[in-house]
Amino acid sequence: MSSRAVPGARDQVARLLTLVPYLHHRPQVRLGEAAELLGTTPGQVLADLRVLFLCGLPGGLPDDLIDVDLDALVTEDGTPLADGLVRVDNADYLARPLRLSPTEASAVTVALHTLRTGSSPETVALVDRVLAKIERAVTAGAEASRGPGPVAIATEPREAELATLAATLQRAADESRQVLLSYHVPSRDELSERVVDPQGVVTHGRFRYLDGWCHLAGGDRLFRLDRITAARVLDSAAETPRRPPRDVTAGAFAERPDTGGVVATLLLAPEASWAVDYYPMRAARPRPDGSLEVDLLVADPQWLDRLLLRLAPHASVLGPPEFAASYERAARATLDRYR
Repeated sequence: MSSRAVPGARDQVARLLTLVPYLHHRPQVRLGEAAELLGTTPGQVLADLRVLFLCGLPGGLPDDLIDVDLDALVTEDGTPLADGLVRVDNADYLARPLRLSPTEASAVTVALHTLRTGSSPETVALVDRVLAKIERAVTAGAEASRGPGPVAIATEPREAELATLAATLQRAADESRQVLLSYHVPSRDELSERVVDPQGVVTHGRFRYLDGWCHLAGGDRLFRLDRITAARVLDSAAETPRRPPRDVTAGAFAERPDTGGVVATLLLAPEASWAVDYYPMRAARPRPDGSLEVDLLVADPQWLDRLLLRLAPHASVLGPPEFAASYERAARATLDRYR
């Protein structure tokens, strides 16, 4: 007699994800057969089906929920009937093709690329076919959203483009091919063009980054995807050795050594808090009145002056004094133009 693990919620979800498609395509399945398929007991499958009875489409009305004929699966005293036929109705939507949102497609793409690394040639070929289908679907969806006619408004308009970009850059990394990036550098407020040896796409918080060796900077860099204005995969092979992309989930950004510049401390009113999401802040400290005290690495004082003028009157310099003086001069010069 084989030992069985104590069932839990995670195991039950895994069984239901296997059981529902199986039942949908095989209407003549007995309770004992389903238990054998899942490696469990008829009683456990019956308990799973009682949960399935409460699942369905949003709304929760009877016509929205999956219908399971539970009476055919138990005897009069409630004992599971192994020979009972499992009948599942009102689940036709399970046969519809799965539609992924851009965010979901991006997450699946990154997961597939992770699976691809170190897999057998057969698995790599299978993963490549799935990635190609997802990339075509995402591209088609992005093109369709720009076509005529009604368009559904997404919360992140660039999400489809970023998903396509992530898939393209990850594929370039897998194939060890260089990419040519047009990249906006916020600390200098300039658009730069650089050749990069990509290592992979990683995620930190709300943003995705390309990890790679930048030939312009002469070192490893992380490029935020929403700041890449153009990307082209080159025919040239990457010159640096292939390595796994860096794990940035534990706060690797804070651990990076300084590449030059001076840390400026700013006070941002709530109206200027959007800058925290856009610019690479070293730290952000909330104040009781809703304002933020932030530390920002500045490579060019003139860039900081332009940023503060853009945030005015909702930002001020707390230190160092030379940045405060520079901003005051820039503000006076700007006011003089209107006199």
